[in-house]
Amino acid sequence: MKFTLQIDSSPTAGQSGYYAYRFACELIKAGHQVIRIFFYREGIYHGYRYSTPPDDELNFSRLWSALSQAHSIDLVICVSAAQRRGLLHPDEAQRQGKLDNDLAEGFRISGLGQMIEASLLADRLIVFP
Repeated sequence: MKFTLQIDSSPTAGQSGYYAYRFACELIKAGHQVIRIFFYREGIYHGYRYSTPPDDELNFSRLWSALSQAHSIDLVICVSAAQRRGLLHPDEAQRQGKLDNDLAEGFRISGLGQMIEASLLADRLIVFP
């Protein structure tokens, strides 16, 4: 079965991000395919390159990047949510006159069209609020 996940909360706001990550790992272990993970609203902080949680906490940016690299999962951050929160990719940073690349390895920024496309390609869309 093909799945698309949407994550709406930040890595530091409760357990939703952790549950989403564990769910994705279990799907893959069970032989399912995760075709895209869409990070929306506060969920965009999962893709923040400079996230440095304390040593006894999980670094979701690194976990998602490793999972994406190992299983070719498309990690997409909502462009509008990212711009509102100051998370910039190199092209947008240059357009804004800034020098920055806030995206962790394996993440990319795109619009809600990518979310709609992924929901049409998948058998199930699971939202982690």
